[in-house]
Amino acid sequence: MGASPWTVGAIVLYFAAMIAIGMFAFRQTDDHDDYMLGGRRLNPFVAALSAGAADMSGWLLMGLPGALYASGLVESWIAIGLTVGAYLNWRFVAPRLRVYTQAVDAITVPTFFEARTKDRSRLLRIVSGLVILVFFTFYVSSGMVAGGVFFQSSFGTTYETGMLIVAGVTLIYTLFGGFLGATYTDVVQGCIMVVSLLLVPTFAIVAVGGFGPMVEGINAVNPTFSSLVRGATTIGVISSVAWGLGYFGQPHIIVRFMALRDAREAKAGRRFGIGWMILSVSGAIVTAMAGIAYFHQHPEHALTDPEAVFLDLAQLLFHPFFAGIVLSAVLAAIMSTMSSQMVVTSSALIEDLLWMVSHREYSPRVQLWFGRVGVLVVAIVAVLLASVRNATILDLVGFAWAGFGGAFGPIVLLSLWWRKLTNWGAIAGMVAGAVTVFWWGQFEPDVALFGEHLYEIVPGFAVCLILAVVVSLLTYKPDAEIQAGFDETVAELDSFKQGKRPARQVA
Repeated sequence: MGASPWTVGAIVLYFAAMIAIGMFAFRQTDDHDDYMLGGRRLNPFVAALSAGAADMSGWLLMGLPGALYASGLVESWIAIGLTVGAYLNWRFVAPRLRVYTQAVDAITVPTFFEARTKDRSRLLRIVSGLVILVFFTFYVSSGMVAGGVFFQSSFGTTYETGMLIVAGVTLIYTLFGGFLGATYTDVVQGCIMVVSLLLVPTFAIVAVGGFGPMVEGINAVNPTFSSLVRGATTIGVISSVAWGLGYFGQPHIIVRFMALRDAREAKAGRRFGIGWMILSVSGAIVTAMAGIAYFHQHPEHALTDPEAVFLDLAQLLFHPFFAGIVLSAVLAAIMSTMSSQMVVTSSALIEDLLWMVSHREYSPRVQLWFGRVGVLVVAIVAVLLASVRNATILDLVGFAWAGFGGAFGPIVLLSLWWRKLTNWGAIAGMVAGAVTVFWWGQFEPDVALFGEHLYEIVPGFAVCLILAVVVSLLTYKPDAEIQAGFDETVAELDSFKQGKRPARQVA
Protein backbone atom coordinates (compact mmCIF):
# COMPACT_ATOMS: atom_id res chain seq x y z
CA MET A 1 0.00 0.00 0.00
CA GLY A 2 1.79 3.11 -1.28
CA ALA A 3 2.05 6.23 0.83
CA SER A 4 0.27 9.38 -0.38
CA PRO A 5 2.06 12.75 -0.22
CA TRP A 6 -0.75 13.80 2.13
CA THR A 7 0.12 10.95 4.48
CA VAL A 8 3.82 11.76 4.36
CA GLY A 9 3.00 15.42 5.04
CA ALA A 10 0.98 14.48 8.12
CA ILE A 11 3.88 12.41 9.49
CA VAL A 12 6.32 15.26 8.86
CA LEU A 13 3.94 17.64 10.67
CA TYR A 14 3.83 15.24 13.61
CA PHE A 15 7.62 15.08 13.77
CA ALA A 16 7.87 18.87 13.63
CA ALA A 17 5.38 19.20 16.50
CA MET A 18 7.38 16.79 18.68
CA ILE A 19 10.62 18.68 18.06
CA ALA A 20 8.89 22.00 18.80
CA ILE A 21 7.62 20.66 22.13
CA GLY A 22 11.13 19.46 22.94
CA MET A 23 12.52 22.93 22.27
CA PHE A 24 9.82 24.44 24.51
CA ALA A 25 10.85 22.07 27.31
CA PHE A 26 14.50 22.97 26.67
CA ARG A 27 13.76 26.58 27.70
CA GLN A 28 12.21 25.33 30.97
CA THR A 29 15.15 23.09 31.87
CA ASP A 30 17.76 24.91 33.95
CA ASP A 31 19.65 22.21 35.81
CA HIS A 32 20.20 18.48 36.26
CA ASP A 33 17.18 18.02 38.56
CA ASP A 34 14.93 19.64 35.96
CA TYR A 35 16.42 17.46 33.23
CA MET A 36 15.88 14.22 35.18
CA LEU A 37 12.65 14.90 37.13
CA GLY A 38 11.09 18.11 35.84
CA GLY A 39 11.40 19.90 39.17
CA ARG A 40 8.58 17.76 40.67
CA ARG A 41 5.90 19.96 39.15
CA LEU A 42 3.71 17.63 37.08
CA ASN A 43 -0.05 17.97 37.47
CA PRO A 44 -1.98 14.68 37.69
CA PHE A 45 -3.35 14.81 34.13
CA VAL A 46 0.11 15.29 32.63
CA ALA A 47 1.63 12.62 34.88
CA ALA A 48 -1.13 10.12 34.08
CA LEU A 49 -1.08 10.51 30.30
CA SER A 50 2.69 10.59 30.28
CA ALA A 51 2.88 7.37 32.30
CA GLY A 52 0.29 5.69 30.07
CA ALA A 53 1.94 6.72 26.81
CA ALA A 54 5.40 5.80 28.11
CA ASP A 55 4.05 2.43 29.17
CA MET A 56 2.11 1.12 26.21
CA SER A 57 4.47 1.43 23.19
CA GLY A 58 3.54 -0.10 19.82
CA TRP A 59 2.04 -3.15 21.51
CA LEU A 60 -1.21 -1.27 22.12
CA LEU A 61 -1.84 -0.35 18.47
CA MET A 62 -0.23 -3.26 16.68
CA GLY A 63 0.54 -6.19 18.98
CA LEU A 64 -2.77 -6.37 20.88
CA PRO A 65 -5.15 -5.84 17.93
CA GLY A 66 -3.10 -8.31 15.89
CA ALA A 67 -3.21 -11.01 18.56
CA LEU A 68 -6.95 -10.53 19.05
CA TYR A 69 -7.55 -10.55 15.30
CA ALA A 70 -5.71 -13.85 14.95
CA SER A 71 -6.87 -15.71 18.06
CA GLY A 72 -9.83 -13.95 19.69
CA LEU A 73 -10.45 -12.50 23.14
CA VAL A 74 -8.38 -15.22 24.77
CA GLU A 75 -5.43 -12.93 23.95
CA SER A 76 -6.87 -10.15 26.14
CA TRP A 77 -5.53 -11.64 29.40
CA ILE A 78 -2.36 -9.55 29.06
CA ALA A 79 -4.48 -6.40 28.76
CA ILE A 80 -6.48 -7.44 31.84
CA GLY A 81 -3.31 -8.06 33.84
CA LEU A 82 -1.78 -4.76 32.76
CA THR A 83 -4.90 -2.77 33.63
CA VAL A 84 -5.11 -4.30 37.10
CA GLY A 85 -1.37 -3.82 37.62
CA ALA A 86 -1.55 -0.16 36.56
CA TYR A 87 -4.41 0.49 38.98
CA LEU A 88 -2.58 -1.11 41.89
CA ASN A 89 0.57 0.81 41.03
CA TRP A 90 -1.25 4.15 41.14
CA ARG A 91 -3.17 3.13 44.26
CA PHE A 92 -0.39 1.76 46.46
CA VAL A 93 2.94 2.94 45.04
CA ALA A 94 2.34 6.44 43.65
CA PRO A 95 1.45 8.48 46.78
CA ARG A 96 3.92 6.75 49.09
CA LEU A 97 6.78 6.94 46.59
CA ARG A 98 6.11 10.64 45.96
CA VAL A 99 6.37 11.47 49.67
CA TYR A 100 9.29 9.18 50.45
CA THR A 101 11.50 10.24 47.53
CA GLN A 102 11.16 13.90 48.45
CA ALA A 103 11.85 13.11 52.10
CA VAL A 104 15.18 11.50 51.20
CA ASP A 105 15.89 13.94 48.33
CA ALA A 106 16.08 11.24 45.65
CA ILE A 107 15.52 12.01 41.96
CA THR A 108 16.18 8.51 40.60
CA VAL A 109 15.04 5.04 41.64
CA PRO A 110 18.59 3.88 42.56
CA THR A 111 19.20 6.95 44.75
CA PHE A 112 15.90 6.25 46.51
CA PHE A 113 16.90 2.65 47.22
CA GLU A 114 20.25 3.81 48.62
CA ALA A 115 18.74 6.54 50.80
CA ARG A 116 15.85 4.35 51.99
CA THR A 117 18.18 1.58 53.26
CA LYS A 118 21.05 3.90 54.27
CA ASP A 119 23.42 1.85 52.15
CA ARG A 120 26.87 3.26 52.93
CA SER A 121 28.59 0.70 50.69
CA ARG A 122 27.03 2.40 47.59
CA LEU A 123 26.72 -1.10 46.11
CA LEU A 124 22.91 -1.03 45.96
CA ARG A 125 22.94 2.14 43.89
CA ILE A 126 25.55 0.74 41.50
CA VAL A 127 23.68 -2.56 41.05
CA SER A 128 20.41 -0.67 40.45
CA GLY A 129 22.08 1.57 37.88
CA LEU A 130 23.52 -1.42 36.04
CA VAL A 131 20.12 -3.16 35.97
CA ILE A 132 18.57 -0.03 34.43
CA LEU A 133 21.41 0.34 31.93
CA VAL A 134 21.19 -3.27 30.73
CA PHE A 135 17.44 -3.76 30.50
CA PHE A 136 16.59 -0.30 29.18
CA THR A 137 19.14 -0.60 26.40
CA PHE A 138 17.17 -3.62 25.18
CA TYR A 139 13.89 -1.76 25.75
CA VAL A 140 14.94 1.34 23.77
CA SER A 141 16.25 -0.96 21.06
CA SER A 142 12.82 -2.59 20.76
CA GLY A 143 11.30 0.82 20.02
CA MET A 144 13.84 1.46 17.28
CA VAL A 145 13.11 -1.96 15.77
CA ALA A 146 9.39 -1.12 15.82
CA GLY A 147 10.07 2.22 14.13
CA GLY A 148 12.08 0.54 11.39
CA VAL A 149 9.37 -2.04 10.78
CA PHE A 150 6.67 0.68 10.76
CA PHE A 151 8.37 2.77 8.05
CA GLN A 152 9.29 -0.31 6.05
CA SER A 153 5.71 -1.62 5.96
CA SER A 154 3.87 1.72 5.71
CA PHE A 155 6.11 3.79 3.43
CA GLY A 156 8.31 1.28 1.63
CA THR A 157 11.59 2.59 3.09
CA THR A 158 14.38 0.28 4.14
CA TYR A 159 14.32 -0.97 7.72
CA GLU A 160 17.51 0.92 8.53
CA THR A 161 16.16 4.22 7.17
CA GLY A 162 12.95 3.97 9.19
CA MET A 163 14.85 3.06 12.34
CA LEU A 164 17.21 6.02 11.98
CA ILE A 165 14.33 8.47 11.31
CA VAL A 166 12.48 7.44 14.47
CA ALA A 167 15.68 7.31 16.52
CA GLY A 168 16.84 10.70 15.24
CA VAL A 169 13.62 12.62 15.90
CA THR A 170 13.16 11.04 19.33
CA LEU A 171 16.78 11.80 20.20
CA ILE A 172 16.44 15.48 19.21
CA TYR A 173 13.52 16.35 21.47
CA THR A 174 14.74 14.13 24.31
CA LEU A 175 18.34 15.32 24.14
CA PHE A 176 17.35 18.95 24.64
CA GLY A 177 14.04 18.69 26.50
CA GLY A 178 14.99 15.93 28.95
CA PHE A 179 12.28 14.74 31.33
CA LEU A 180 9.93 17.62 30.55
CA GLY A 181 10.43 17.16 26.82
CA ALA A 182 9.63 13.46 27.11
CA THR A 183 6.67 14.18 29.39
CA TYR A 184 5.05 16.95 27.33
CA THR A 185 5.43 14.98 24.10
CA ASP A 186 4.03 11.93 25.90
CA VAL A 187 0.85 13.86 26.72
CA VAL A 188 0.31 14.85 23.10
CA GLN A 189 1.16 11.35 21.96
CA GLY A 190 -1.20 9.83 24.54
CA CYS A 191 -4.04 11.99 23.21
CA ILE A 192 -3.27 10.98 19.61
CA MET A 193 -3.23 7.32 20.62
CA VAL A 194 -6.57 7.26 22.44
CA VAL A 195 -8.38 9.39 19.83
CA SER A 196 -7.08 7.17 17.03
CA LEU A 197 -8.07 4.00 18.89
CA LEU A 198 -11.60 5.38 19.19
CA LEU A 199 -11.95 6.74 15.64
CA VAL A 200 -10.61 3.77 13.66
CA PRO A 201 -13.00 1.14 15.07
CA THR A 202 -15.91 3.61 14.95
CA PHE A 203 -15.40 4.25 11.23
CA ALA A 204 -14.87 0.53 10.62
CA ILE A 205 -18.13 -0.38 12.37
CA VAL A 206 -19.97 2.18 10.23
CA ALA A 207 -18.29 0.78 7.11
CA VAL A 208 -19.50 -2.78 7.80
CA GLY A 209 -23.07 -1.61 8.43
CA GLY A 210 -23.22 -1.35 12.22
CA PHE A 211 -22.71 -3.42 15.33
CA GLY A 212 -24.98 -6.29 14.26
CA PRO A 213 -23.25 -6.94 10.92
CA MET A 214 -19.91 -6.69 12.72
CA VAL A 215 -20.90 -9.48 15.13
CA GLU A 216 -22.20 -11.56 12.22
CA GLY A 217 -18.93 -11.13 10.37
CA ILE A 218 -16.91 -12.14 13.45
CA ASN A 219 -19.04 -15.27 13.97
CA ALA A 220 -18.62 -16.21 10.31
CA VAL A 221 -14.83 -16.02 10.57
CA ASN A 222 -14.23 -17.15 14.16
CA PRO A 223 -17.28 -18.44 16.10
CA THR A 224 -15.22 -18.79 19.32
CA PHE A 225 -13.81 -15.24 19.16
CA SER A 226 -15.60 -14.05 22.34
CA SER A 227 -14.34 -16.89 24.56
CA LEU A 228 -11.77 -15.97 27.20
CA VAL A 229 -10.90 -19.62 27.82
CA ARG A 230 -11.04 -21.40 24.44
CA GLY A 231 -7.45 -22.34 23.65
CA ALA A 232 -6.18 -20.99 26.99
CA THR A 233 -4.25 -22.97 29.59
CA THR A 234 -3.68 -22.27 33.27
CA ILE A 235 0.01 -21.53 32.75
CA GLY A 236 -0.80 -19.37 29.74
CA VAL A 237 -3.30 -17.26 31.68
CA ILE A 238 -0.91 -16.92 34.64
CA SER A 239 1.87 -15.81 32.29
CA SER A 240 -0.38 -13.24 30.62
CA VAL A 241 -1.87 -11.78 33.79
CA ALA A 242 1.60 -11.69 35.39
CA TRP A 243 2.54 -8.85 33.04
CA GLY A 244 0.74 -6.68 35.60
CA LEU A 245 3.45 -7.47 38.17
CA GLY A 246 5.93 -5.61 36.02
CA TYR A 247 4.39 -2.21 36.74
CA PHE A 248 5.82 -1.99 40.25
CA GLY A 249 9.38 -2.05 38.94
CA GLN A 250 9.29 0.02 35.73
CA PRO A 251 11.51 3.09 36.35
CA HIS A 252 10.14 5.09 33.38
CA ILE A 253 6.63 4.78 34.84
CA ILE A 254 7.19 5.21 38.57
CA VAL A 255 9.45 8.21 37.99
CA ARG A 256 6.22 10.01 36.97
CA PHE A 257 4.92 9.38 40.49
CA MET A 258 8.06 10.98 41.89
CA ALA A 259 7.49 14.06 39.70
CA LEU A 260 3.93 14.81 40.92
CA ARG A 261 3.40 18.14 42.66
CA ASP A 262 2.37 16.28 45.82
CA ALA A 263 1.06 12.90 46.90
CA ARG A 264 -2.56 14.03 47.12
CA GLU A 265 -2.67 14.29 43.33
CA ALA A 266 -2.01 10.58 42.90
CA LYS A 267 -5.74 9.92 43.32
CA ALA A 268 -6.66 12.20 40.42
CA GLY A 269 -3.74 10.80 38.45
CA ARG A 270 -5.06 7.28 39.00
CA ARG A 271 -8.47 8.26 37.64
CA PHE A 272 -7.02 9.94 34.56
CA GLY A 273 -4.53 7.15 33.95
CA ILE A 274 -6.88 4.20 34.34
CA GLY A 275 -9.59 6.00 32.37
CA TRP A 276 -7.14 6.55 29.52
CA MET A 277 -6.02 2.94 29.71
CA ILE A 278 -9.54 1.48 29.65
CA LEU A 279 -10.51 3.62 26.65
CA SER A 280 -7.30 2.74 24.80
CA VAL A 281 -7.44 -1.01 25.46
CA SER A 282 -11.16 -1.10 24.61
CA GLY A 283 -10.41 0.70 21.35
CA ALA A 284 -7.72 -1.84 20.51
CA ILE A 285 -10.12 -4.73 21.18
CA VAL A 286 -12.91 -3.23 19.05
CA THR A 287 -10.38 -2.45 16.30
CA ALA A 288 -9.64 -6.16 16.02
CA MET A 289 -13.36 -7.02 16.04
CA ALA A 290 -14.25 -4.45 13.40
CA GLY A 291 -11.23 -5.46 11.35
CA ILE A 292 -12.35 -9.09 11.20
CA ALA A 293 -15.77 -8.04 9.90
CA TYR A 294 -14.39 -5.45 7.46
CA PHE A 295 -11.85 -7.72 5.78
CA HIS A 296 -14.44 -10.52 5.67
CA GLN A 297 -16.76 -8.19 3.75
CA HIS A 298 -13.95 -6.86 1.56
CA PRO A 299 -11.77 -9.79 0.49
CA GLU A 300 -10.22 -7.57 -2.19
CA HIS A 301 -8.34 -5.86 0.66
CA ALA A 302 -6.48 -8.89 1.92
CA LEU A 303 -4.82 -8.46 5.32
CA THR A 304 -1.51 -10.29 5.16
CA ASP A 305 -0.28 -9.38 8.66
CA PRO A 306 -2.75 -9.35 11.60
CA GLU A 307 -0.56 -6.82 13.45
CA ALA A 308 -1.23 -4.36 10.59
CA VAL A 309 -5.02 -4.37 11.10
CA PHE A 310 -5.00 -0.92 12.72
CA LEU A 311 -2.65 0.51 10.08
CA ASP A 312 -4.56 -0.92 7.11
CA LEU A 313 -7.98 0.16 8.41
CA ALA A 314 -6.69 3.70 8.93
CA GLN A 315 -5.38 3.92 5.37
CA LEU A 316 -8.53 2.39 3.85
CA LEU A 317 -11.11 4.40 5.78
CA PHE A 318 -9.61 7.90 6.04
CA HIS A 319 -8.44 10.64 3.71
CA PRO A 320 -4.68 10.22 3.25
CA PHE A 321 -3.89 13.27 5.40
CA PHE A 322 -6.04 12.07 8.31
CA ALA A 323 -4.73 8.55 7.76
CA GLY A 324 -1.27 10.02 8.31
CA ILE A 325 -2.41 11.60 11.58
CA VAL A 326 -3.84 8.25 12.68
CA LEU A 327 -0.67 6.44 11.62
CA SER A 328 1.30 8.89 13.73
CA ALA A 329 -0.44 7.28 16.72
CA VAL A 330 1.76 4.23 16.16
CA LEU A 331 4.84 6.44 16.07
CA ALA A 332 3.53 8.20 19.18
CA ALA A 333 3.31 4.89 21.03
CA ILE A 334 6.82 3.92 19.97
CA MET A 335 8.52 7.28 20.54
CA SER A 336 6.83 8.12 23.85
CA THR A 337 8.21 4.94 25.37
CA MET A 338 11.68 5.43 23.88
CA SER A 339 12.05 9.03 25.07
CA SER A 340 11.08 8.22 28.64
CA GLN A 341 13.44 5.29 28.74
CA MET A 342 16.32 7.32 27.33
CA VAL A 343 15.99 9.88 30.12
CA VAL A 344 15.85 7.24 32.86
CA THR A 345 18.76 5.31 31.37
CA SER A 346 20.78 8.53 31.14
CA SER A 347 20.04 9.21 34.81
CA ALA A 348 21.35 5.75 35.71
CA LEU A 349 24.46 6.25 33.61
CA ILE A 350 25.26 9.74 34.93
CA GLU A 351 23.55 10.12 38.31
CA ASP A 352 24.05 6.58 39.60
CA LEU A 353 27.23 5.30 37.93
CA LEU A 354 29.44 8.18 36.76
CA TRP A 355 29.27 10.01 40.10
CA MET A 356 30.21 6.78 41.86
CA VAL A 357 33.37 6.48 39.74
CA SER A 358 34.47 10.12 39.48
CA HIS A 359 33.92 11.14 43.15
CA ARG A 360 33.66 14.76 42.00
CA GLU A 361 31.10 17.50 42.46
CA TYR A 362 29.96 19.26 39.29
CA SER A 363 28.01 22.46 38.76
CA PRO A 364 24.29 22.17 37.87
CA ARG A 365 24.97 23.20 34.25
CA VAL A 366 27.75 20.63 33.86
CA GLN A 367 25.48 17.95 35.33
CA LEU A 368 22.77 19.01 32.87
CA TRP A 369 25.08 18.50 29.89
CA PHE A 370 26.34 15.22 31.30
CA GLY A 371 22.70 14.08 31.29
CA ARG A 372 22.38 15.02 27.61
CA VAL A 373 25.56 13.15 26.78
CA GLY A 374 24.11 10.14 28.60
CA VAL A 375 20.98 10.24 26.39
CA LEU A 376 23.16 10.36 23.29
CA VAL A 377 25.28 7.40 24.40
CA VAL A 378 22.22 5.29 25.20
CA ALA A 379 20.67 6.12 21.82
CA ILE A 380 23.82 5.15 19.91
CA VAL A 381 24.15 1.80 21.70
CA ALA A 382 20.43 1.06 21.16
CA VAL A 383 20.73 1.88 17.43
CA LEU A 384 23.66 -0.53 17.11
CA LEU A 385 21.71 -3.23 18.93
CA ALA A 386 18.59 -2.63 16.80
CA SER A 387 20.62 -2.77 13.58
CA VAL A 388 21.49 -6.40 14.36
CA ARG A 389 17.78 -7.23 14.77
CA ASN A 390 18.24 -10.74 16.14
CA ALA A 391 15.01 -10.73 18.18
CA THR A 392 11.38 -9.76 17.64
CA ILE A 393 9.86 -6.59 19.09
CA LEU A 394 7.73 -8.58 21.53
CA ASP A 395 10.72 -10.65 22.64
CA LEU A 396 12.74 -7.52 23.45
CA VAL A 397 9.85 -5.81 25.25
CA GLY A 398 8.89 -8.93 27.20
CA PHE A 399 12.48 -9.54 28.29
CA ALA A 400 13.04 -5.96 29.50
CA TRP A 401 9.62 -5.75 31.19
CA ALA A 402 10.30 -9.01 33.04
CA GLY A 403 13.78 -7.82 34.00
CA PHE A 404 12.50 -4.71 35.75
CA GLY A 405 9.50 -6.48 37.22
CA GLY A 406 11.66 -9.26 38.61
CA ALA A 407 14.60 -7.14 39.81
CA PHE A 408 12.91 -3.91 40.96
CA GLY A 409 9.23 -4.70 41.60
CA PRO A 410 9.55 -6.45 44.98
CA ILE A 411 12.24 -4.00 46.14
CA VAL A 412 10.00 -1.00 45.40
CA LEU A 413 7.11 -2.57 47.31
CA LEU A 414 9.24 -3.63 50.27
CA SER A 415 10.96 -0.22 50.40
CA LEU A 416 7.61 1.51 50.75
CA TRP A 417 5.68 -0.96 52.90
CA TRP A 418 8.14 -2.97 55.02
CA ARG A 419 10.31 -1.36 57.68
CA LYS A 420 12.86 -4.17 57.90
CA LEU A 421 14.18 -4.12 54.35
CA THR A 422 17.98 -3.82 54.46
CA ASN A 423 20.50 -2.85 51.82
CA TRP A 424 21.85 -6.39 51.71
CA GLY A 425 18.36 -7.82 51.34
CA ALA A 426 17.64 -5.40 48.48
CA ILE A 427 20.94 -6.22 46.74
CA ALA A 428 20.48 -9.97 47.09
CA GLY A 429 16.90 -9.88 45.86
CA MET A 430 17.66 -7.53 42.97
CA VAL A 431 20.61 -9.56 41.68
CA ALA A 432 18.77 -12.85 42.08
CA GLY A 433 15.66 -11.52 40.33
CA ALA A 434 17.66 -10.20 37.37
CA VAL A 435 19.70 -13.39 37.05
CA THR A 436 16.57 -15.54 37.25
CA VAL A 437 14.93 -13.56 34.44
CA PHE A 438 18.06 -13.89 32.30
CA TRP A 439 18.46 -17.61 32.98
CA TRP A 440 14.77 -18.48 32.65
CA GLY A 441 14.43 -16.50 29.43
CA GLN A 442 17.54 -18.07 27.84
CA PHE A 443 17.18 -21.71 28.87
CA GLU A 444 13.41 -21.96 29.38
CA PRO A 445 13.36 -24.53 32.19
CA ASP A 446 9.65 -23.78 32.33
CA VAL A 447 9.12 -26.05 29.30
CA ALA A 448 10.51 -29.03 31.19
CA LEU A 449 8.68 -28.14 34.41
CA PHE A 450 5.25 -27.19 33.05
CA GLY A 451 5.14 -28.43 29.50
CA GLU A 452 4.76 -24.88 28.18
CA HIS A 453 6.19 -21.40 28.54
CA LEU A 454 5.89 -19.66 31.91
CA TYR A 455 6.72 -15.97 31.55
CA GLU A 456 10.04 -15.29 33.27
CA ILE A 457 8.64 -12.43 35.35
CA VAL A 458 6.85 -14.97 37.57
CA PRO A 459 9.95 -16.83 38.85
CA GLY A 460 12.01 -13.62 38.78
CA PHE A 461 9.54 -11.71 40.96
CA ALA A 462 9.12 -14.65 43.37
CA VAL A 463 12.88 -15.26 43.80
CA CYS A 464 13.58 -11.56 44.34
CA LEU A 465 10.81 -11.19 46.92
CA ILE A 466 11.71 -14.29 48.91
CA LEU A 467 15.44 -13.64 48.96
CA ALA A 468 15.03 -9.94 49.82
CA VAL A 469 12.86 -10.83 52.82
CA VAL A 470 15.07 -13.69 54.06
CA VAL A 471 18.36 -11.76 53.77
CA SER A 472 16.80 -8.65 55.32
CA LEU A 473 15.63 -10.64 58.34
CA LEU A 474 19.12 -12.10 58.72
CA THR A 475 20.89 -8.73 58.44
CA TYR A 476 18.35 -6.41 60.06
CA LYS A 477 19.54 -4.04 62.76
CA PRO A 478 17.28 -1.30 64.15
CA ASP A 479 18.17 2.12 62.75
CA ALA A 480 16.52 5.16 64.31
CA GLU A 481 16.99 7.30 61.19
CA ILE A 482 15.38 4.75 58.88
CA GLN A 483 12.48 4.23 61.28
CA ALA A 484 11.96 7.99 61.65
CA GLY A 485 11.84 8.43 57.87
CA PHE A 486 9.36 5.59 57.52
CA ASP A 487 7.15 6.94 60.31
CA GLU A 488 7.26 10.47 58.88
CA THR A 489 6.17 9.22 55.48
CA VAL A 490 3.25 7.28 56.96
CA ALA A 491 2.23 10.29 59.06
CA GLU A 492 2.28 12.61 56.06
CA LEU A 493 0.17 10.20 54.01
CA ASP A 494 -2.31 10.01 56.88
CA SER A 495 -2.52 13.81 56.90
CA PHE A 496 -3.33 13.77 53.18
CA LYS A 497 -6.16 11.32 53.77
CA GLN A 498 -7.55 13.54 56.51
CA GLY A 499 -7.39 16.62 54.27
CA LYS A 500 -4.70 18.39 56.28
CA ARG A 501 -1.97 20.59 54.85
CA PRO A 502 1.12 18.47 53.96
CA ALA A 503 4.15 18.85 56.13
CA ARG A 504 6.56 19.16 53.17
CA GLN A 505 6.01 21.30 50.12
CA VAL A 506 8.03 21.64 46.96
CA ALA A 507 9.93 24.90 47.03
